[in-house]
Amino acid sequence: MNSIYDELRAAIHSVWNRRWLALGVAWVVCLLGWLVVAMIPNSYESKARIFVQLDDALAEQIGIGLGDRKRDIDRVEQTLTSAVNLEKVVRSTRLGDDIKSAKDMESAVLSLAKNIKVVSQKDNLFEITALARNSSLSEAQNAKLAQDIAQKMIDIFREENMGGGRGEMTETLDFMNQQLADRQKELEAAEARRSAFEAQHPEMIQGGAGAIQRLETARSEMRNIDGDLAAAQAALAAINGQLAGTPQTISVAGSAGGARGALAQATTELSGMRARGLTENHPDVIALKNQIAALRTQVQGEGANVGGQPNPAYSSLASIKAERQANVQSLTVRRASLQSEISGLMSNQLGNPQLAAEAQRISRDYDVLKQQYDKLLQDREQLRLRGQVETERNSVKFQVVDPPTTPRGPVAPNRPLLLFGVLIVGLGAGVAAAFGLGQLRSTFSTASKLEQAIGLPVLGTISEVLNEAGRDLRRRRQRQFIAGTAALCGIFVLLLVVEMIQVGMVA
Repeated sequence: MNSIYDELRAAIHSVWNRRWLALGVAWVVCLLGWLVVAMIPNSYESKARIFVQLDDALAEQIGIGLGDRKRDIDRVEQTLTSAVNLEKVVRSTRLGDDIKSAKDMESAVLSLAKNIKVVSQKDNLFEITALARNSSLSEAQNAKLAQDIAQKMIDIFREENMGGGRGEMTETLDFMNQQLADRQKELEAAEARRSAFEAQHPEMIQGGAGAIQRLETARSEMRNIDGDLAAAQAALAAINGQLAGTPQTISVAGSAGGARGALAQATTELSGMRARGLTENHPDVIALKNQIAALRTQVQGEGANVGGQPNPAYSSLASIKAERQANVQSLTVRRASLQSEISGLMSNQLGNPQLAAEAQRISRDYDVLKQQYDKLLQDREQLRLRGQVETERNSVKFQVVDPPTTPRGPVAPNRPLLLFGVLIVGLGAGVAAAFGLGQLRSTFSTASKLEQAIGLPVLGTISEVLNEAGRDLRRRRQRQFIAGTAALCGIFVLLLVVEMIQVGMVA
């Protein structure tokens, strides 16, 4: 522990003996360092935030989705700091005052690109940060320049969203109109070819694919008619069977031949009971069956000289039969007509295969061109409506949440900290220079160091004895040293005051 203490005392003594060297080195280092710090221009920062509104019910209704508008915003954000836009900023602010050549402009654009940042904070919130540190401008001018740069970036953001999309939409509509004009000419030429072909070959009107389609339609209709005809014939056969089992006249009870009428009525009642679900063992059914058996015996005894009246059921069945016969006859005629049409279409296809192929090709070309023209026309109208919505309603709306701030002070460099750091480095450099020089010279500050160096015991030391003149000289030099050190610290304080005054003038 004593050895460390002795070493520390020796180091302090060595530095104190060379304090003027330490003070000189500190002065040189501090003056050079402060000069470098003074040459660093202050950087002033201006920030602005904008909110982009993407939701619009009408825009989504016509096909401008949320993803489309987000892609537009991303595109603007990526191109906002392009060289073209930065050149606009340079020309519209004080950065362009000293631009005299293309090289100067390129240098200004590159420097400005490092001082501008566009950051997306949230989904629809963007922050624009602009820095200004032009050494040729004053502090207040640099602060105003930073605010102007941020405002110009907002203006460019607005122009890119409002005007850029409109220009692209106009170019797209022009391209669509040109394509529509070309397709219209091709469609008119195809119509002329088809008209000329049909005029020359009237039997092939709507030929080719149209004839094949008509043939398939006729065959399909023929199959349907065959099914309907079979069903109608079956219905006619059924009604014929019912009509054969129904008497044309019925007898009336209480008059001549009344037994026959009663038998018919009883038979009808028996059929009604069976229709209601009564079984043969039901008492009513058994009684009615016995009654019918007695009436039949009576009818046989009366003979054939019996009068009667027309049967309504027979008349109704006869009417239904006539209707179904007419239906069968109509379907038969329609089937013969379709068969004739199918035969004619097949004969045209088989008789002129090359002509049918030509008709089919012409019809196919016309249909393809017509579909393309209709699709382009629909797309053009949709784009026109979309352009009107973007122009009149501006589907991408944004609001300046925080306008560009006016800098109240520089954000960089931290000049007071740098000035203090230079002072500490200067004092440290002076102490290090004095200590290093003491180590290079072969002197001994204590008796113990001398003993260690020569390996012999030191019998004693002689202290320095000063007379009155020597003591006055020492005191004067100490005052001069203190004054020099105080002057160095005073310059540091003066530089801090100057910095505060400059910042205060900007605020």
